[in-house]
Amino acid sequence: MRYKIKHSIDGRIRFQIGIRELSKKEEDILEQYLLAQKGIEKVKIYGRTAGVAIWYNTDKKDILSIMKKYDYNVAKEKFEPRENTTNAINKYYKEKMIQKIAKRFIMKMTVPQPIRCVIVTIKAIKYVIKGIFTLAKDGLKVEVLDATAIGVSILQKDFKTAASVMFLLEIGGLLEEWTHKKSINALADSMSLNIEKVWIKTQDSEIQIPFTNIQQGDIVIVRAGYVIPVDGAIIDGEGMVNQASLTGECVPVEKAKDDYVYAGTVLEEGELFIKVKNASGATRYEKIVEMIESSEKLKSGIQSKAERLADNLVPYTFAGTILTAILTRNLTKALSILMVDFSCALKLSMPLAVLSAMKECSEHNITVKGGKFLEAVAEADTFIFDKTGTLTKAEPVVKEIYTFNGYDREEVLKISACLEEHFPHSIARAVVRQAKNEGIEHKEMHTKVEYVVAHGIVSTIDEKRALIGSYHFVVEDEKVTLKDEELKKIEQIEKQYSRLYLAIGGQLAGILCIQDPIREEAKQVIQALRNKGFKQIVMMTGDNPYTAQCVANKVGIDKFFAEVLPEDKATFVEQAKKKGHTVLMIGDGINDSPALSCADAGIAMKEGAHIAKEVADITIATDSLEEIVILREISTLLMKRIKRNYNIVIGFNLGLILLGLGGIITPATSALLHNTSTIAIGLESMTKLKK
Repeated sequence: MRYKIKHSIDGRIRFQIGIRELSKKEEDILEQYLLAQKGIEKVKIYGRTAGVAIWYNTDKKDILSIMKKYDYNVAKEKFEPRENTTNAINKYYKEKMIQKIAKRFIMKMTVPQPIRCVIVTIKAIKYVIKGIFTLAKDGLKVEVLDATAIGVSILQKDFKTAASVMFLLEIGGLLEEWTHKKSINALADSMSLNIEKVWIKTQDSEIQIPFTNIQQGDIVIVRAGYVIPVDGAIIDGEGMVNQASLTGECVPVEKAKDDYVYAGTVLEEGELFIKVKNASGATRYEKIVEMIESSEKLKSGIQSKAERLADNLVPYTFAGTILTAILTRNLTKALSILMVDFSCALKLSMPLAVLSAMKECSEHNITVKGGKFLEAVAEADTFIFDKTGTLTKAEPVVKEIYTFNGYDREEVLKISACLEEHFPHSIARAVVRQAKNEGIEHKEMHTKVEYVVAHGIVSTIDEKRALIGSYHFVVEDEKVTLKDEELKKIEQIEKQYSRLYLAIGGQLAGILCIQDPIREEAKQVIQALRNKGFKQIVMMTGDNPYTAQCVANKVGIDKFFAEVLPEDKATFVEQAKKKGHTVLMIGDGINDSPALSCADAGIAMKEGAHIAKEVADITIATDSLEEIVILREISTLLMKRIKRNYNIVIGFNLGLILLGLGGIITPATSALLHNTSTIAIGLESMTKLKK
């Protein structure tokens, strides 16, 4: 592809890629292609001027190479066009907004008043009919209020007021719909697949390839804890698949041979061999958008409460109108009250505030799947931390390897890496990385591997049962017997390390000592969370008590639990909630997923297991805990904004009612001030919370 660099700074570059306007399909294919490349964080397409801006975290030469390799005809075979992209939505609503404003201006300037009155009357019929149907079906709601105000204005031959009310209702509705659609698509983008490598089955063995190299007909292997990267049919294996990202249902579904699975769902248990039907998993995007739109995830409790209260105020507005008409016998004053609608501003500003806050979180590399989770973060008083990969760094290192029963160091590391590379966990990555650093190749030497959650891995090597995992798993559960001299050797190992035990054929083969460095910012973040109102901060880990105590002391956590199982974490969360606490849980492993699901808001780390990120309500996309503090700040500011908006709407509209009763303002002025304030509050709700 030929291009010209228009502007460039560190981390961002803008290209001119042609002289003609890009079609919606060309924009979408280019966006999908760029976002699928490693090192590209964000993309903005300027279709009308054939430009593209790229935010990146890699070498600038890599970005230039990516742009040079791009070929639309090749890319469109790999990426399926999406129906609703953010660019397409912006383009559609901008044009619609311009058309509405231009149409009203032209009518006022060119159409004679008698004809305008006829057009306004015909247009008002739609609102009146809608009001009648709403009254019959749902009772006194805002639509009835709007219909009455417009209808009474027409009957009074106040066509100017009726036209103004209808125009402002249209603009307000369009703004709300536009922001809602755009925010949903931004959320869907953040929830879309982010997979770099996958395992595929060849004639001889299993190999790992880049996700972008998958072809139709390939057989992809998915093991417990991983996201299913493609749409396809199962040709072998069975397992329990969590389809919450597509269906909203968190109970896993059993899948076996000949069943169909979809990209973006997560395998909780078992192993699946999937024949690829659609390499791009393109249907995933539309399914996420549909799931978000049809759910109540976007609404926080306070938002829903404000909207219900707004609807409840409608009958009082009607009562005030009728009472004013009876007491004053002045229809103009009564109409001034009717023009004031509390719910209009509340129903516009509340969702805009929530969706804007979610967007602001995404700018800080925090993905939030719904407004109610922001409310949970703002109200939470209990924070539960996992240790490994959360309070400690996502890149632990192998410090020592102890060998037993004739096995040498290289063999222990080779076998361990061979087993661990199949499963997503920071400790597993440390073992694989150590083998790679030492130049140890570890071709597949085992049979099928099985992951036992929170315990370890089981397989067979040379017809001998191979185990790797915790002491509890290898020695206590699997009954591997330790000799006296082995026990003495184990006693001499420094207690500060986490340990992986490798046993083959019922004998201990080796112990890998893992150093899990604490994050530099952990202590500061814990203190900041205390300052922001968290009364109880707890650490829970499957590691040994000594290591847990060391970490807790260093980061300033008073309460911790060691050697806990996944169900123990989930039970603690449930018990805390029963006591009236609002609980946040942050973790990164497969064993954290039950607790993440149970918490009022579950938070997953960037380098976490796929299932942890999938079941979590919030995902931190950077390798730092500092974003948690920012998340708390944004959530708290959002709740303050919602409450402030509520008070402003109630106060301002009450003021309009009093001015109308006093005959100080006309119904037209009342309608104009009310609708102008509604749009102003809506626009203010879209501004950033964290200045």
